Amino acid sequence: MAEDRIRIDKWLWQARFFKTRSLAAGVVAAGHLRINGDKTAKPGRAVGAGDVLTFRQGTRVRVVRVLGCGTRRGPAAEAQGLYADLDPLPHDAVPPGAGRPD
Repeated sequence: MAEDRIRIDKWLWQARFFKTRSLAAGVVAAGHLRINGDKTAKPGRAVGAGDVLTFRQGTRVRVVRVLGCGTRRGPAAEAQGLYADLDPLPHDAVPPGAGRPD
């Protein structure tokens, strides 16, 4: 049974947003993550179902709602069940200004 709350660095790793837990903790510690609109710099901050996270992943700004805490870092299909993607752009959309000029 999944717990009600989990450390943010562990959740980001389990949900496969970052390859290692230390990378996730580094992003949080640098202050590049918001939980429900509030900046946090503590990788040990707990999150649970209903929390909205905003953070940069590569060139994208991700906005996701936590749906569950999970119990392990499983396959991608399992990880995608931990969150709802609230991004306004689909994954395959090209951002303005990207690509070759005319």
